[in-house]
Amino acid sequence: MQNLNFLCLTIISISLIHNYSILVQALTSPSDIAALKAFKASIKPSSITQWSCLASWNFTTDPCSLPRHTSFICGLTCTQDSTRINQITLDPAGYSGTLTPLISQLTQLTTLDLAENNLFGPIPSSISSLSNLQTLTLRSNSFSGTIPSSITTFKSLQSLDLAHNSLSGYLPNSMNSLTTLRRLDLSFNRLTGSIPKLPPNLLELAIKANSLSGSLQKQSFEGMKQLEVVELSENALTGTVESWFFLLPSLQQVDLANNTFTGVQISRPLEAREGSSNSNLVALNLGFNRIRGYAPANLGAYPALSFLSIRYNALRGAIPLEYGQIKSMKRLFLDGNFFVGKPPAGLMEAGTAVSGSLGDNCLQACPGSSQLCSPAQKPSSVCKQAYRGRPTP
Repeated sequence: MQNLNFLCLTIISISLIHNYSILVQALTSPSDIAALKAFKASIKPSSITQWSCLASWNFTTDPCSLPRHTSFICGLTCTQDSTRINQITLDPAGYSGTLTPLISQLTQLTTLDLAENNLFGPIPSSISSLSNLQTLTLRSNSFSGTIPSSITTFKSLQSLDLAHNSLSGYLPNSMNSLTTLRRLDLSFNRLTGSIPKLPPNLLELAIKANSLSGSLQKQSFEGMKQLEVVELSENALTGTVESWFFLLPSLQQVDLANNTFTGVQISRPLEAREGSSNSNLVALNLGFNRIRGYAPANLGAYPALSFLSIRYNALRGAIPLEYGQIKSMKRLFLDGNFFVGKPPAGLMEAGTAVSGSLGDNCLQACPGSSQLCSPAQKPSSVCKQAYRGRPTP
């Protein structure tokens, strides 16, 4: 009898374990599984290599079941209760295909990172349904079409990286609705038009190598008290870079090179008017524009400035003496203008730590023995023509 009872208990235990195992194997939300299946189906099978993450997405196993020895070994993570997908981070395995609109069913996603693959086609507008998304990274693919305006409805997004794609059209007018966004990178696309009002809490702004036009408008940067990095080089921006821009309180690095700016206005940092300055501006690149007039002497009042380039513009007159007095300066590029007279004494001192170039100007006393004076100055005929017959300011 005891043996019979033991046998019955064993059968019941095995049954319970079997039933529990079935429950364990069916953890993930059916809508999430359907979305994952659609996601994988939108990728060309020929681009899914044997050892890639997507190759391990075998739907005979529940995506959130543990341990993951052979199936779903990488590319996604699940919520703590193992019922929802909260991250998709694909490996850069050369996947080719499109991004399915059904991605919108993964409503618990906080991270979607598909960087460095060969995905193409439009970014589906349904992506805005991912209301918990904090990081969206689609960089280094071949996405095309416009940036969907629905993308500006995210309420938790902190990082948006769509760089190195083939996106075109204007930036959405409602970009400033992304109040939680800290980092925005849209560089190396085909975006056009002017810069709209930007997200107010950005730390980093990068829209390099597009076809943006128009001038920098104060209202576009309104309220941006935390902005540290601005990368807008290689566009078609025009007009004057006005003094308000350089007074953004947290600004550290600015690259506006390779545009068509014609002027720059720089006032002294606000604190400098009271005898000291806590300006954080470290690097400023205004090279390869069409800036005319005199070099802004007020840059000498920015105590942290260590990199300055205003090379290859149409600046004239003397190099401000203040440029030789910036103690933090390490790299200075003033070449390719029409500067005259002597370089500031502080730049010519023996043992100076400043590197860069004052070459290709109209300076009369830039010794060839100085590394800063390379390349050679312009021919005097060019300088006389620039100054209408006399190489003086």
